Amino acid sequence: MPQLDTNSQAITILPVQEQSLSLRVDEQIHQEAKEYLRAGLQGSANSHRAFVTDLKQYSAWCQQNGYEPTPLSAVALVEYVTFLGRTRSFFTIQRHLASLAKLHRQHKVDSPTTDEQFKVFMKGFKLKKTVRQKQAPDFSLKRFRQALDALPHTPTGLRNRAILLLGFTGAFRRSELAQLDVNHILMDEAGMVIRLDRSKTNQFGEVEEKAVAYANEPEYCPIGALQQWLALLDRDQGPLFVRIRKGERITGERLSDEWVNLLVQHQLGEPYTAHSLRASFVTIAKANGADDLEVMNQTKHRTTTMIQRYDRRRNIRKHNASGKLGL
Repeated sequence: MPQLDTNSQAITILPVQEQSLSLRVDEQIHQEAKEYLRAGLQGSANSHRAFVTDLKQYSAWCQQNGYEPTPLSAVALVEYVTFLGRTRSFFTIQRHLASLAKLHRQHKVDSPTTDEQFKVFMKGFKLKKTVRQKQAPDFSLKRFRQALDALPHTPTGLRNRAILLLGFTGAFRRSELAQLDVNHILMDEAGMVIRLDRSKTNQFGEVEEKAVAYANEPEYCPIGALQQWLALLDRDQGPLFVRIRKGERITGERLSDEWVNLLVQHQLGEPYTAHSLRASFVTIAKANGADDLEVMNQTKHRTTTMIQRYDRRRNIRKHNASGKLGL
């Protein structure tokens, strides 16, 4: 487990062996138990990366201002949040606070995030600070088709077409697309089923699947696009979406989720992100009559509240109930 600094005020993410385990059993079980404990402490890979990043900044701030990182007083935490508020959104600050609470739990000291005075401060901070989250814009089907039409008929173009079509029709997160393996895909005459081993809402590897139907127009069919890419890939295991080198040489190196984001921006335009694939799926599906349960079956959201947040139909002239009053 990494240490963030080497000076006297360094924050240490406690390694598992420093946690108390007093199992009077054989060594193999003892080692397995420590592995489970380590996984519980770290959380998912993405969560652990965010945790380490947050603590690096926190460590530097404590050093510059003469504070001991743990335990931090509620007054010092008020100052730190005020500092973060100059450049960070409310939702990002919430993540920082979760990281600091986790740090204090690891060191077995009280977290200042639970202090009543700090809670009053956060209430005022939320009232004064805008809490509207920046949302990825949705695109129209016309714009999406134009982006697909611009792709060349090369290995790179076929791979990118498969990523965009699968990402949109499957309402995938970019991390989910990057993590897909060839053996996660099952196709038959009824359509396609994709198995997810892990996702943001499925951290524990429960069985989770998405279904994708054949499209009416073959040139925009996600199943056809994926079949073409799989024929080029020519293997039955390993990462589904991989890097392609100069000369259109297909490698076995898995694409990163950041690369998926860059692809969306390159093909659809700078304002768009990989998240636009999910937002556009929800918006277009809802506009075409899909109910919340159908949409949630694809996005894997747990509540209809999240579906409403993803729905980008905000044209108050076009989507307004005043014209449906029968007057």
